[in-house]
Amino acid sequence: MIDKKRGRLTLPSEANFYDETCEMIEKLGADAIRDSDGTYLPDEIKDIEGVDIYTNFFPTRGHNEFAETVPFERSRFFLISDFVTATSDITKIDFLKGYYKKQLIADYDYDPKKWWQVYDRSTGEVVDPSNWEIDKEKDIVSVKTIPYHVYTVNFLAYGIWDPVQMYNHITNDWGDEVAHHIPFDVRYEKSSEFVEKNLEKWLQENPKTNVVRFTTFFYQFSLFFNEDAKEKYVDWFGYSNSVSPEAMIAFEKEYGYRLTSEDFVDQGFYNSNYRIPSKKYLDYIDFQQRFVSNKAKKLVDLVHKYGKKAIMFLGDHWIGTEPYGKYFKNIGLDGVVGSVGDGSTLRIISDIDVPMTEGRFLPYFFPDEFYEGNDPSIEAKDNWVKARRALLRNPLDRIGYGGYLSLAYKFPKFIDYITKVADEFREIYDISSKAKPYKACKVAILNSWGSIRTWGAYVVAHGKWFKLAYSYSGIIEALSGMDMDVKFINFEDVKKGIDKDIDVIINAGDAYTAFSGGENFLDPEVLANIRKFVYEGGGFIGIGDPSAYQHQGRFFQLADVLGVDVEKGFSQGFDRYFTQETKDHFITKDLKEYKYGEEKPNVYAINEKTQILKYENNEVYMAANDYGKGRSFYAMGLSYSLENTRLLKRAIHYVSHKEDILEKYFAKDIRLEVTAYPEISKYCVINNSNEKVKSIVYDGDKNAHEIEIDAGEIIWFEE
Repeated sequence: MIDKKRGRLTLPSEANFYDETCEMIEKLGADAIRDSDGTYLPDEIKDIEGVDIYTNFFPTRGHNEFAETVPFERSRFFLISDFVTATSDITKIDFLKGYYKKQLIADYDYDPKKWWQVYDRSTGEVVDPSNWEIDKEKDIVSVKTIPYHVYTVNFLAYGIWDPVQMYNHITNDWGDEVAHHIPFDVRYEKSSEFVEKNLEKWLQENPKTNVVRFTTFFYQFSLFFNEDAKEKYVDWFGYSNSVSPEAMIAFEKEYGYRLTSEDFVDQGFYNSNYRIPSKKYLDYIDFQQRFVSNKAKKLVDLVHKYGKKAIMFLGDHWIGTEPYGKYFKNIGLDGVVGSVGDGSTLRIISDIDVPMTEGRFLPYFFPDEFYEGNDPSIEAKDNWVKARRALLRNPLDRIGYGGYLSLAYKFPKFIDYITKVADEFREIYDISSKAKPYKACKVAILNSWGSIRTWGAYVVAHGKWFKLAYSYSGIIEALSGMDMDVKFINFEDVKKGIDKDIDVIINAGDAYTAFSGGENFLDPEVLANIRKFVYEGGGFIGIGDPSAYQHQGRFFQLADVLGVDVEKGFSQGFDRYFTQETKDHFITKDLKEYKYGEEKPNVYAINEKTQILKYENNEVYMAANDYGKGRSFYAMGLSYSLENTRLLKRAIHYVSHKEDILEKYFAKDIRLEVTAYPEISKYCVINNSNEKVKSIVYDGDKNAHEIEIDAGEIIWFEE
C-alpha cells in the first residue's frame, strides 16, 4: 500500500472557488496553489493555511497601460513573404499575405531600405534597394524583376498581440472583455526600466505570494499564426521573436560584424532546430543568452530581496534562458517548472541543475478536454505512464496541474485518478531521491547542437508529433526511462576527443539536418575519431541517415563502420549480392513488430560481413556490423513503442559488448521495466501497458522470480 503523505503537489485555483479548493487540497495533499493564464487568486484563497502561493508574473506582456505609451518598443521580428514568381519587369509582393494581422503589423519606424531585404531566390542574390519601393498604405513592395525568377521580401514586423495569450484567448473564447496583451522588448530603455520598477511595485503589492512564477522572461519562442488564426510556423527553440535592430546594433559593436535580416529569415527556415546552425546564428544565440541572463538575474534578485522564491516556466517567453546553456546558472533561480508531455519532456525539466524542478502534468484543465461526455482521466493515465518511467531515472521535486480547477472538479473519476498519481509520485520521490538508479551503459547522442539540446533533440514544438520527427524522437523517449547514463555531444566534442567513459555513440536523423550532421561529416578529424573509437572497442548506433553526406563515392560517410550505405541512383549498375538475413540475433530476440516510422529507401549491405537483421523490399531495414574490436547497429528509424524500447536496449548492450548484464534488473515481458537503486537495496517493476501482465523478473544478481502486475501499476521490492 502507498503511504499517503502531504506535499510536493501544486494545484490551480481561481476566484469564487474557496470551499472546493480547500476540499481538493485535503483530498490530493496539495501544498501549493497557483493561478493560471486567465485566472487570479483572491485573498481568501491566498490566506489558506499550510500552502504556498504561486503567482504568475509576466515581465513583458499583460501591461498594456505601459505598452501603449511606447509603441516603438513593441517586440519585433524579421519575417519572409510568400515566394512570388515574376511574370513581368515589375512585380508587386503583398508581404503580409498569409499572416494573422491581429498578431503583427509591418514596422516602418526603422528605415526599410536599411533593414529589409528583397531576394531573388532564383540566384540567391539581394536585390539592390534602389530597385524596389514600398506602398506603406497597402503593405505592398514593388520590385524590378527578371521575368520567371522567384522573389521574396524579408520584412521587419511589430508584434501587437502576444501569441501565447492569443492562443489561450481563442481556445477559451475569452471575447472582447479580455484585452489583447501587447508584447514589448527590454532591449529598449523605457521597457527595460519599466520591467524592473513594475516588478518591485508588484512584489510590494503581493505580500501573500510565496513563489513568483515567471512566465517566463522576455522573448517568446518562434510562433506565428496564419490568416485563420491557426499556427503558421512554430519552433520551440526559435529565436525569431528576440530580434530587433537595437539588438543587431549592439551585436555589431561587440562582434565586429553586422547581421542582416537573412541571417534570421534563413531562406524561410528561420534557423529551425533541424537546420545546422551557422556560426553567425550561434554567435547571436550566445549574445542573447548573456543579455537575457543578466536582465533576468536583476528580476530574480528583486524577488529574493522581498523574501520570496523565484521560479521560471520552461515555455512561453523562455528564449535566452536555455537551462543547458552556458549562462543559465547566473540567473540564480530557485526552480524551474515545465509541461510534461512524456518521458523526454520530463527529463528536459528534471535534469536541470536547480534547487527545485516541477512538472506540470496533463491534461491542462481547459474546456478542450473537460467537456460533457469526455473522460479526461484517459489522457491523464497515458501522460502519467509515459512520464513515470523517466521520473524513476531522475525524479522531479514536485508535480502539478494548471488551468481551471472548477472544470476538473466536475469530473470525480479524474480527480480520483490524479489523487492516486499524487500519492504514487510522493512514494517514488521518497525512494528515488535517496539513491542513484542503476545504469548499465553510458550513451552519447551526437548531433550539431550537443548539450544545449539535452533531451530536446528532434523537438519542433514541445510535446507535439511531427511526421519527420517521430522516427527519431522515439530514441530519446526510449532512453528517457532506460537504465542508461545519457549525455548529448556535438561535433566539436568529438574533435576534442571522445570521452573514455562513453560506451556507445548514437547518430540519428534525416540527411543534412542538424541531427544527422550534414557537412560535419566532411571533417576528416570527426570521422577518424569516431572510427578509432569503434575500432578500439566502442559501440556505434546509426538510425535513419547517420553520417549522411554524398561525398567521394559514399552517402554514409561511416559506411565502413555501419556495414551499409544508400543507393542514390549513381551506382545502380553494381549488383547487390548481400541479402541474406541473420536469424536469431541478440538484438532482435524480443522483436515481433518493428515500427521504424518513415521509410528510408535503398539501404544496402556493403559486404558479406554485414549482419542483415531485417530485409524487405530489397532493402536493409536493420543491420549489425563488426569493426575492429567494436560493433555497430543500423536501423531505418525508431519510433516510440514498447518493442522498440527493448530493441534499442538490446542494441546498446550488444554494440557495447555488455550482453552478459542485459538480464540484470530486467523483465522478460517488454511491457514491463525495472528500475533499481542498489545503494538502498530497492528496485521496482512498472507496467507500461493497459493490461495485467505475468512475467519473469530478474534482480541485481540475475535471480529470476515470477510476478503478476496490474495495468499501469508499480511494485517495489527489497533486495
